[in-house]
Amino acid sequence: MKKLILLTASIGALATIPSISMADDAFFEALTSGKVSFSARARYESVSQDNALKDADAFTVRTTLGYKTGDFYGFKAFAEVEDVTAVGSEKYNSLTNGETAYSVVADPDGTEINQAYIQYNGFDTEFKFGRQEITYRKAPFHRFIGNVLWRQNHQSFDAFSLHNSSIENTTINYAYIYNINTIFGEDRNVGTFISNGNINVDAHLVNIQYSGLSIGKLEGYGYFLDYNDKPATSSQTLGLRFSGAQPLNESVKVIYTAEYANQDDYKSGTMRDQNYYLAELGAKYKGWLAKFSYEMQEGDGVDSFKTPLGTNHAFQGWADQFLSTPAQGLRDMYVTVVGNVLGAKLVAVYHDFETDENSLDAGNEFDILAQKTFKKHYTLGVKYSDYNADNEFPSKVDTEKFWLYGQVKF
Repeated sequence: MKKLILLTASIGALATIPSISMADDAFFEALTSGKVSFSARARYESVSQDNALKDADAFTVRTTLGYKTGDFYGFKAFAEVEDVTAVGSEKYNSLTNGETAYSVVADPDGTEINQAYIQYNGFDTEFKFGRQEITYRKAPFHRFIGNVLWRQNHQSFDAFSLHNSSIENTTINYAYIYNINTIFGEDRNVGTFISNGNINVDAHLVNIQYSGLSIGKLEGYGYFLDYNDKPATSSQTLGLRFSGAQPLNESVKVIYTAEYANQDDYKSGTMRDQNYYLAELGAKYKGWLAKFSYEMQEGDGVDSFKTPLGTNHAFQGWADQFLSTPAQGLRDMYVTVVGNVLGAKLVAVYHDFETDENSLDAGNEFDILAQKTFKKHYTLGVKYSDYNADNEFPSKVDTEKFWLYGQVKF
């Protein structure tokens, strides 16, 4: 009897060897059949301001190298290293290099892990845990949640996130963030809020989008930010957005957007509630787009509506004079024209700024960009921004910025 039991156990053990071997083979295949990603962006940026600061000249190179594994029973892993290197002398203030006599170009040099996460796909849901970039709209419309992709060091989050599409025409996004990896890199302190390049938070992000309407897409969101080191700045933002497009004829399509959000204190936060409004109307014609936009971030002189996790360079002017909303709030009326000239993308924008409180003239700005991509992997671009201040709002000065850049991406 004992011999029979031993023989049975031995046969069972031998039977498991192929399955173990197959699992090992599948795991090895997943590790080795992944995809390598690489990018390099070289950029020259100059800044000239009507103040005592010296003109800034920055030449920096951003390089990334990443690897995503193949699939192993629904699991994948991704890691990406990011390096920013200043070429030549640093005649600019990166906010971390001590060159405070120059205007700011917020591209500190350094090397860090930009992303490193484990991913699982199953049950119509994508789960991610680890360091990751999070966005809920296509670039450049990262108004509230973004990766700050214009700066050389991208913003990423240490987080758990999920993306669910089990309901027809509906996507449900949730993320819990416990650390924000800012554009200033590791081991860099900026002001009193950013320690070692990080901001510690307990943040919950909820974003739901429905695309089943013939006239447009609905988006509802709630962003709850609890700052551990500065709890008084904690806030919650609840909003609703509707955007769409309708053809008038074979050549012309009308586009439109309406959005409203309210921001108030959260947990130990002390801000008084402020509102956000966006209205856009435009048209597309034979590859060209023209639109008028009205955006309001309310402010009462003490508190104002802010978007601390957004890619704010894409909004309220490329001169970056309003990356953080003034305490008086800000109204931005702007016209955008986008088209294609000789195979290059052309973007031109004119902004007119005014504060919410007291309706002070906060200046105007003209922005223009020309960018061309070759063979999908190579991009060249030139960009210019000219902000003209007004005496009614003396905290800002005339500012000109110029960029010349090239990128390769695989």
